Amino acid sequence: MDIPGLFSEYNLLTLLILSALAYIAGFVDAVVGGGGLIQIPALLVTLPNTSLPTLFGTNKIAALSGTSMAAVQYARRIRFNVKLLITVSIASFVASYCGAKIVSIINPATLKPIILIILIAIAIYTFIRKDLGKVATKQLPESLQMALGVVIGLIIGFYDGFFGPGTGSFFVLAFVLILGFEFVQASAYAKIVNCMTNISALIVFIRQGNFIIGIAVLMALFNIAGSITGSRMALKRGNGFIRIFFLIVVTILIVRYGYDIIKPL
Repeated sequence: MDIPGLFSEYNLLTLLILSALAYIAGFVDAVVGGGGLIQIPALLVTLPNTSLPTLFGTNKIAALSGTSMAAVQYARRIRFNVKLLITVSIASFVASYCGAKIVSIINPATLKPIILIILIAIAIYTFIRKDLGKVATKQLPESLQMALGVVIGLIIGFYDGFFGPGTGSFFVLAFVLILGFEFVQASAYAKIVNCMTNISALIVFIRQGNFIIGIAVLMALFNIAGSITGSRMALKRGNGFIRIFFLIVVTILIVRYGYDIIKPL
C-alpha cells in the first residue's frame, strides 16, 4: 500500500487539525459520548467538497476504533448483565442499519428541531437533579428491563445510523433515567452498544464506498489514543466527573443544533 499516496491530496495543516480533533473526540466519547460533535464538524470544515455520506462513513471508521478501545477499558472494571447487553446491542444494530440506509434518501436536518427540544429538556433535568447517576436507582424486573432496552436500542440506534452526533450521550442518559444505572455503569454499556451501531452503519457506508480510507485510518489512530485517556480518567474520577462532562457535551449539542436551525433563517 502506498501510504504517502493516501494523504497526497491533503495539506499538512488539514491532517494536523483532523488528528488533534480526533484525539479530543476520542477522549470526550470515552467519557460520556458525543465525539461525533467534534469529528463530524472537523470533517465538514476541512473537507467541504466531500459528500455527506462519505464524511459520515469516514467518521464511523474512526469512531468505531476509539469506541472499541473504550469498551475494552470499561469491560475490565464493570460487571455487565450480558443478556441485557446483547438484547440492546441487537436492537441497536438493526435500527442503525436501517438509519444508515435512509440517510441518503431523507435529509437528516429535518430532525434537528425535535432533537434540540429534547436536548434542552435533558440539560435542564440533569442540572436540576444533582444526584442523577451517582448511584443505581432502579431494580427493574428482568422482562421490563429487556423490553425497555429494546426500545432504547431501536430509537437511539436508528438515530446513530441516520445522523449520529451525540449518540453515546443519548445512550448514557437513557440507561441512567430509564434503567436506573449510575453514570459509570451507563457509560460502559453505552460504549459497547455504540460499537454495534457503528459496525451496523459502517456495513452500509463501506458497501456504498462512502469513506476515505487514508483520513479514516489517521483519525482512528488518534481517536484510539484519546479514548484510552478518556476511559481511564472516567473510571478513576467516577460519576461526578462524568455528570459534569455530560452536561458540557449536552450544552455543546444544544448550541450546535440551535445554530444549524437559526443559520438558514
